[in-house]
Amino acid sequence: MNDDFWQKLDDLVGTCALVIDRPAGSAHPRYPALIYPLDYGYLAGTTAADGSGIDVWLGTLPERRVTGIIATVDLRKRDAEIKILLACTPAEARLALATHQSDDQSALLIERRRPE
Repeated sequence: MNDDFWQKLDDLVGTCALVIDRPAGSAHPRYPALIYPLDYGYLAGTTAADGSGIDVWLGTLPERRVTGIIATVDLRKRDAEIKILLACTPAEARLALATHQSDDQSALLIERRRPE
C-alpha cells in the first residue's frame, strides 16, 4: 500500500548527491555534547521544512536503499520535518532516533517493510 511512497523516496535519493557534512563520531556544531552515531548529511538540491536540504542518516547496509524515515518535531526551532534513513539496520535506525529525543524534541521512527 505504501510502496509508491518508498519508491519515490528511493528515486529522490537516487537522483540527488548525498553530502555528508557530519561524519559518525563528530560533534554537533552548536551542541557539542551531541555526538553523531552515524554519518549524517543532506540531499543536495532538495528543500526540507527548515529551508535546508532533506536530512539523511546513512547506515552500513550494502544496498543504498531507503530503510525508513524519522519524523521530528522541535519546539525550540518550532519546526517539524523528516529525516531519511538510508541503508540503516534496525539498530542503526534506533540510534538515529535517539538523537532526536530530548526535552524540546521528539521523534517517531517509521520503518520500511523489508522485501520478502
